[in-house]
Amino acid sequence: MLRLRQRIGRLSIASKHFLFLFAGTLLLYGLLAWLNLKDAEQLFREQVVSDAEIIIDRTNLYMDAYLDNVQNILLLLSDRADLLKEGKEEEAVKLLRQFTEKNRTLYRNLYLVNADGRVFTNAQVNFEIIGNPELDKLLEQARTSHGVFITEPYDSPMSGKTVAFVLPLREQEQKFQGMAVVEIDLIKLTGVLAPYMKTKNQTFAIVTSKGNAVQMFDFTEPLSSYRLLPYRTNVVPPQLEPAFLQQIDELKTGVSDLTGPEGKLVAIKAGVNRLGWHFIAFYDDRYFYQNVFKLYRNYEHVAVIWVLLLLFGSYLMSRYFAYPLRTLVAKMNRVREVEVLSSIHVTREDEIGELTKSYNAMMERIQHLVHEIKEVQTHKRQFELQMLQSQIAPHFLYNTLACISSLAKQQKTDAVRETIKSLVRLLSFSFNKQSEYVTLEEELEGLRMYVHIQQVRYGDKFNLHTEIEPEALQCKVLKLTLQPLVENSIFHGIAPMKRHGEIRLRAKIAGGRLILLLRDNGKGMEQSQAEHILTERRQPPNKHRFTGIGTMNVHERIQIHFGQPFGLQVMSVPELGTLIRIEMPAITAET
Repeated sequence: MLRLRQRIGRLSIASKHFLFLFAGTLLLYGLLAWLNLKDAEQLFREQVVSDAEIIIDRTNLYMDAYLDNVQNILLLLSDRADLLKEGKEEEAVKLLRQFTEKNRTLYRNLYLVNADGRVFTNAQVNFEIIGNPELDKLLEQARTSHGVFITEPYDSPMSGKTVAFVLPLREQEQKFQGMAVVEIDLIKLTGVLAPYMKTKNQTFAIVTSKGNAVQMFDFTEPLSSYRLLPYRTNVVPPQLEPAFLQQIDELKTGVSDLTGPEGKLVAIKAGVNRLGWHFIAFYDDRYFYQNVFKLYRNYEHVAVIWVLLLLFGSYLMSRYFAYPLRTLVAKMNRVREVEVLSSIHVTREDEIGELTKSYNAMMERIQHLVHEIKEVQTHKRQFELQMLQSQIAPHFLYNTLACISSLAKQQKTDAVRETIKSLVRLLSFSFNKQSEYVTLEEELEGLRMYVHIQQVRYGDKFNLHTEIEPEALQCKVLKLTLQPLVENSIFHGIAPMKRHGEIRLRAKIAGGRLILLLRDNGKGMEQSQAEHILTERRQPPNKHRFTGIGTMNVHERIQIHFGQPFGLQVMSVPELGTLIRIEMPAITAET
């Protein structure tokens, strides 16, 4: 997001104006187009759904009539319960065949079953060869039923996939005589409904109250008419996927959205009809957009014309309004260095000319202020360094002189002489104002004087070891770079510890840089505290310091003189010690 804003900010006024007009108009145009298209789609969707609901209602009326027809057949059969008696077998089979031939488009097989399980059917020969084990289950269920009941879909050896309508037959004393059964032809039932509900973009399903599919896969229909719903093709005939059946069984009555094999579907589920079945119509969601695509194309043509008009308008605005500003910007861009400022020649008397005059006056003032600021900063740095170098801590001198006095009382003349020489040379090194820079060799000599004084005070509490590459000795460093850091190692790292302290200093040149590594085995600190040392702007001065120069001062001085990439890095581990990495450019007297 930030990069995008930066890129837009670098564009010209004409481009920004064009983007603003284009984005605003495109947003408004797109919103209006989207609203219109959504309204058109919604109207078409509502019309299709309304038509589908009408068809479903008519289908349910057909199913009700279908049920009435089946019930009439069952009632007619119930009036001939006498056919279940002995000696009426041929008459029963003949009657069942007559009923079946008259209603072959509706029924597959008719059965009369007496209480003992003897079966009469319109296809008696086939039944005696194939049989129908489902009739035994239906007979047991009929014994406890008192009216017509409809089974769940099942596989019948006689009728294939079917649904049975069963009417228990009883005498006036309610004694169970048997049952009349009608097995319907689900393929033909599906075929009767298919012309109304099966097209390229729509299909249907009929499910029972227990979620079982009633409609059948009709091989006479083209396979494309079954593409909208997921069918299991590894069985014959193909059946709807159980997971999909469960999903549509859980749909609420009305319009719902779900996903099919080829994308989104719109499902319209009717309530339970008299058969106890739900009729569900499915529409391909893309069907609702087909008649809206023409509107899309019209909007696309208008959008292309509008973009061309915007481009032409932007060009005119750039040519007649933004050109003078771009000219002024081009002239301003030629100004690279404030120290060598060249004014822009004014040739106009309008607002652009006034802007140019103001720019010239502003640049002259900036140039003057930059010179003043640089001079002030230079004087400030020099004054701060001189002040810090001159702040020799009284306690340091007092402790050093006390050590010399103690050595004198012990008549250690050589030690007194060496300590005084170290103090004098250290003070001379510190007060030398010829230059801020010294060689690393000179800086190490001053550091040794300071360490010698501290070793006189602390005895064998610590040692300083140096490992310096010869070519690094002549590199220039800022005076008093190492002494404040070693001082910190002694007072804050080693002095609080009971063990012997080791301070190691290494120096090398790598990649054109002078790298100094100062490590101690002192008290150490948490890494967060170590990072805080270089970010804390002001710290109270330590009365035991040799000068007022601290770690933060060393870091800032290096960055002021050599730039941001250089300075200090502090790494520390509690109870293990601290490592300070110092980087400066490798500058020698020859360079």
